[in-house]
Amino acid sequence: MKDGKHTGHVLAENVKAVGAVGTLLNHSERRLSLGEIEECIKIAKSFGLITVCCSESPERSEQIAKLGPDFIAYEDPVLIGSGIPISKAKADSVKEFVELLRKVNPKVIPLCGAGISSGEDVKAALKLGTKGVLVASAIVLAKDQKKAVEDMARALT
Repeated sequence: MKDGKHTGHVLAENVKAVGAVGTLLNHSERRLSLGEIEECIKIAKSFGLITVCCSESPERSEQIAKLGPDFIAYEDPVLIGSGIPISKAKADSVKEFVELLRKVNPKVIPLCGAGISSGEDVKAALKLGTKGVLVASAIVLAKDQKKAVEDMARALT
């Protein structure tokens, strides 16, 4: 496979073999059906991997929560890579997502992503009830990646 956007195209056994402890499922770059998500969760768990499932809406998150992943990361596709944080632009939707998870499967840990670019965005997400964030572009594209990670990490303390 060539370099590029290929999130979600690695076998669970290979993920485990290289020492990873978890896997990301249903990323915006590779959406899966509910049946596929369920099967992937089962396979990942059979290898002892933690599962983080991405979801594009609170309603889809509710469906995925019934399948028993460890985490669900709510990411509005419009905001991914935009620099417009979901924790501010769609605060009510993030709250709804957290409440739905608590009702459907309180064992699933809520995360949010899409446009999260700063420690301030992380703090806003935590105030809405998430336990963390899913972030990529803000770190990968940062001029000073270490500083970007540290800024977001400080928000968690």
